[in-house]
Amino acid sequence: MAAPVDLGLNEAFTELQAKVIDTQQKVKLADIQIEQLNRTKKHANLTEIMTLVDETNMYEGVGRMFILQSKEVINSQLLEKQKIAEEKIKELQQKKSYLEWSVKEAEGNI
Repeated sequence: MAAPVDLGLNEAFTELQAKVIDTQQKVKLADIQIEQLNRTKKHANLTEIMTLVDETNMYEGVGRMFILQSKEVINSQLLEKQKIAEEKIKELQQKKSYLEWSVKEAEGNI
């Protein structure tokens, strides 16, 4: 009688452990992605094109070639990169907080 109950508990415990490990890996991945997006955002913010004259033409790197662009185009692209990075960071932080809550819930069930 006790063996089937123990087997069921053992399966549930193993399943919860797998869920906790998987969720912890997802949290670590989210941390890495947030860090990478913060670097991208910082890089876009650090470029010093604002000190240049407005009529200055600049080269944008595309793959293995460069394209001549105006300062306004380059600046708008950098601002767009910053905005996209901020949005993705917010999404990842929400996902991370949910995953952390999920880990705590699963550990509580163990």
